[in-house]
Amino acid sequence: MTSLLFAIASMLMLTLLAWLAGKVSRLPVCPVCVGVAGTWLWMIAARLGGIAVDATLLGILMGASVVGFAQVVETRLPSGRSSLVWKALALPVGVVAAAGLAGEHWTLAAAAGAALVFLAALFLRRRSADGGDAAAVAQLEERMKKCC
Repeated sequence: MTSLLFAIASMLMLTLLAWLAGKVSRLPVCPVCVGVAGTWLWMIAARLGGIAVDATLLGILMGASVVGFAQVVETRLPSGRSSLVWKALALPVGVVAAAGLAGEHWTLAAAAGAALVFLAALFLRRRSADGGDAAAVAQLEERMKKCC
């Protein structure tokens, strides 16, 4: 119970600090995301330093960050991209990355993290206006002119 209260206090304190920093610097950063991620980051560092850390709590916090990341990317998806497909692919990959970090399997964490970044870049990439789409639009315009 003490570790839970300590983690909650850490999240609140880091959230407040990030919010204050955002007011001064005007950087578009989610203070809650900073609070949660900052908490699990120091928990991993403490674990590496030999301090006992509640693995369940660490996993919950990392899972929250995975969901938060998926949500942030979802709000920036170009039109025509499926948010369902994005989340269905991103969440399992993010969970693998989090499990790799929590279990100190650095290669797994790095590979899954890289896969998640690649997946996000793929989904966020805008389709070029020139190419197949332009030809299809021109063809539809021509059909509309002949319609009536």
